[in-house]
Amino acid sequence: MTTAAAAAITSGRTALGIELGSTRIKAVLIGPDHAPLAVGSSDWENQLVDRLWTYSLEAVWAGVQQSVAALAGDVRERHGVELSGVGALGVSAMMHGYLAFDADGELLTPFRTWRNTNTGRSAERLSAEFGVNIPHRWSVAHLYQAVLDREEHVGRIDHLTTLAGYVHWRLTGEKVLGVGDASGMFPIDAATGAYDATMLARFDQLAAEAGVELDLAGLLPGIARAGQPAGQLTEAGAALLDPAGRLRAGVPLCPPEGDAGTGMVATNSVAPRTGNVSAGTSVFAMVVLEGELGQVHRELDLVTTPAGDPVAMVHCNNGASELDAWAGLFTQFARALGAEADSEQVFRTLFTAALDGAADCGGMLAYNYLSGEPITDLEEGRPLFLRSPDSPLDLGTFMRTHLFSSLATLRIGMDVLQKAEGVRLDRMFAHGGLFKTEGVGQRFLAAAIDTPVSVGDVAAEGGAWGIAVLAAFATGRAPEQSLTDYLDTTVFAGTSLQTLEPDPADVAGFDAFMHRYVAGLPVERAAVEHVAVGTPTTPENQEQPA
Repeated sequence: MTTAAAAAITSGRTALGIELGSTRIKAVLIGPDHAPLAVGSSDWENQLVDRLWTYSLEAVWAGVQQSVAALAGDVRERHGVELSGVGALGVSAMMHGYLAFDADGELLTPFRTWRNTNTGRSAERLSAEFGVNIPHRWSVAHLYQAVLDREEHVGRIDHLTTLAGYVHWRLTGEKVLGVGDASGMFPIDAATGAYDATMLARFDQLAAEAGVELDLAGLLPGIARAGQPAGQLTEAGAALLDPAGRLRAGVPLCPPEGDAGTGMVATNSVAPRTGNVSAGTSVFAMVVLEGELGQVHRELDLVTTPAGDPVAMVHCNNGASELDAWAGLFTQFARALGAEADSEQVFRTLFTAALDGAADCGGMLAYNYLSGEPITDLEEGRPLFLRSPDSPLDLGTFMRTHLFSSLATLRIGMDVLQKAEGVRLDRMFAHGGLFKTEGVGQRFLAAAIDTPVSVGDVAAEGGAWGIAVLAAFATGRAPEQSLTDYLDTTVFAGTSLQTLEPDPADVAGFDAFMHRYVAGLPVERAAVEHVAVGTPTTPENQEQPA
């Protein structure tokens, strides 16, 4: 790389973004032009413990430290200099979930992630009381479910936060969240940009009716919008982030954000009538709204961009994990034949084969539910593949079926947004592992939502790059410059995208597949109920990684 890049690193004219995703913790260092200079990552997995999905806090810091160390090694290898500091820092992570701490800063119960669907009673009651959709995975749904379940720890809660908020707090001492992440904890008042005061008061009343005295406003983190300061790296935080001492105290941090918000930044999808789809362990769409929706829909979350603008979110718990499992099986088969193939080659081969599959999946059907799926009213999941007796079992159609399945629940939510509410999109950007094989996932998403879909290398480093950009925005923007303007004129100026129009035959095929998919949901529910009744509860089946 150039001497200019090395000079930017040694002079601290950089921004570091760290994102804790579902399967990987990633760190990205960007320079003054926002281009990635170095990358480091560490893999991790959630665990099912006592029927709840969780990660340990020890794993959080082990993964963060490994990612920063790997990034420092990448700096050395690429640029021939040592990482000795950064100019700005930002933290992002999976949205939602439940992290409750006591007054001494001790975690009161294992981290409950977005993936858990044990909060059905709570979500239903709060949605009715508030008049807005409160999804299963929102922090307030987890808290109220703990109240309803009379969990002992509730009375000892001093503060609640998300995973990004927790890491940021340990690094800076500040209990604050970016507004996008905060909007997945509790509803935001669009007029004030704060938590909705009427709903806060009603929640406290509901808790009191259940026998618990709470002041929810005092438990939630403060809110900051993109561009606002959110504290500085402390000595203790620097040691926790990088025990080797390469990062020093005093680095300014931007507000911590959720992965949905950083995905919007990474795809330049923060203006009204823009949106993006992220497909990984989960799959979700974020669409920036021009105005309020006509009514409440359980398929749609109302959240915000990192700048506080209203967003409709379609969140599906189950994304590409089942595709990963099938690819792993085919990889094992190839090795059994004596053929060595890396995972990228296997995915490319399988995805490309799907292009030749039957347009409507030929009578095959798949459900990719490794966990519960609220949009289809399933509290637990059971991966399932089935076909009619006259369905030809060929590789192309088999893979197309699984790719369609990974987008089917998203389609249900997008139908509500596009057809029932009439929301219009100028552009939809796709990113994530599902879209790495050129022209496959992009084509099928265009068919699923009957909308042109764009892809490009702008989101190659994902949300970790997005939070690094937010850190740079907080420290380097012009006074009064909006996030939308900053992205358009400074970050994405001159960027080229590849846009694919929906193919009418693919659209018709996806429609036919969806008809069977919805009709077949009782089969999936029966499979879940059979397992729930017939599977003994043992340590072996309680603590399996996702």
